[in-house]
Amino acid sequence: MRVRYFTKSSCSFVLIIKSKIVAKVRYSSQKSYPTMSQLKQKYSKMLGVDHGYTTVPNDRSHLLKYVPNIKDLPPRNIKDSFLEGIIPLSKDEDLRDKYVTFMGHVRIGRLLEDMDKFAVHVGLQHIHAPTVPKDIPIPFMLATARCDRIDITSFERKPNEDIKIAGFVSWVGRSSMEVVVWLDQHYQGTWNKITRAIFLLAARNATGTQAVAVNPLNPGNEYETKIVKDGEERKSKRVTIIQSRVSKVIPTTEEQQLIHVLYEKQMTEIRKGYNDKKMFPRGVIAMSKCRAANIIFNQPENRNYFNKVFGGFIMRHATEIAWVLGFKVIRQRPSITHISDIDFISPIAVDALMYMRARIVYTQENFAQIIVAVFSLEPTKGVETRSNTFHFTVTFPDPIKQVYPITYHEAMLYVDGKRHFDSLSKSNEAESDDVLYKYLMELSKNER
Repeated sequence: MRVRYFTKSSCSFVLIIKSKIVAKVRYSSQKSYPTMSQLKQKYSKMLGVDHGYTTVPNDRSHLLKYVPNIKDLPPRNIKDSFLEGIIPLSKDEDLRDKYVTFMGHVRIGRLLEDMDKFAVHVGLQHIHAPTVPKDIPIPFMLATARCDRIDITSFERKPNEDIKIAGFVSWVGRSSMEVVVWLDQHYQGTWNKITRAIFLLAARNATGTQAVAVNPLNPGNEYETKIVKDGEERKSKRVTIIQSRVSKVIPTTEEQQLIHVLYEKQMTEIRKGYNDKKMFPRGVIAMSKCRAANIIFNQPENRNYFNKVFGGFIMRHATEIAWVLGFKVIRQRPSITHISDIDFISPIAVDALMYMRARIVYTQENFAQIIVAVFSLEPTKGVETRSNTFHFTVTFPDPIKQVYPITYHEAMLYVDGKRHFDSLSKSNEAESDDVLYKYLMELSKNER
């Protein structure tokens, strides 16, 4: 993915996105793929949770004795975890109704749900524990810990054409693994890229009380060696991103100067006697007016294998509230182009309420940065716990007004939004993406 700035004038910039991800890939559409429903049934059985909802999850403590030591876990290749599936929109009309938007496109939020589920399936495909008896469920749990970045192409998703989902494990730590997932849609004899996401999964024991080791990753060829090396670099980048957040690092001199300029503009307007009540310059939008919130009553159908709200459901609703906020405030239909720096801090119980707060924190030309914070609410206990944070980059057909911070807290959100927006121009993931996708195509071809 290449992103760069193009100078439009001495004080104006446009984000130009050059992405090889929009390229078309030709290969047979006659290959048979399992559906997402079939994959769920398969891995539910492997985990021993292939049953309906119960208010108290089945006790899995008896599986703790089967958790293998790391020395009992043989190394795996990347190709061992390769998995493909299909979202059969061309054949399943009921399914199609769940995915179609009012504009006749495919809901990106629904696709993110599938990608999160699929990443866990890929992770389970990687795990191989020879010491566990075959008639015993896998004594592991996999949970989404983070999603680095999701890039969404400009391809117009069709609601009546199949969507292929594929991925593999691209890096492994001691108790964590990185999974890359792609979506492609078959249209007019060609598979077209929709999106790519990188998930970080955490491995826990059968009861979720302790981190456990997973099979190490042993590159089997030059492709895999390059992919694992890039995975190590992404690991280092994660640490850098976390350590450089506004909450941990004070604004740079340049960022402080930016905030001061905004302050001076505000004071200039006040001195002139303009906008005295609103306290911000004309022609801009106060950040305090760029907000939206939602409370969601979770249901058992939204649970993961262990009675927690699964990450994909949270991702879908975060995506939809971000889109709605952009549409409501800017009054143009937005397109989500990137989702980045997604943290899964703590799980949400299926019997808790899910509270979302969205805010536009930065704008430039026809782009906007939107932060969505997700909380778990337990009304009977009066407890509110942060669960997730999402950073969305959205684009609009026409230039938009500047979002303007008033308070110091809003100024820090503004700086944070600008940092995320600017990080797109510094990203140099094209070569890594090429290697990942080429190997995906090779594995898919060999699986025919």
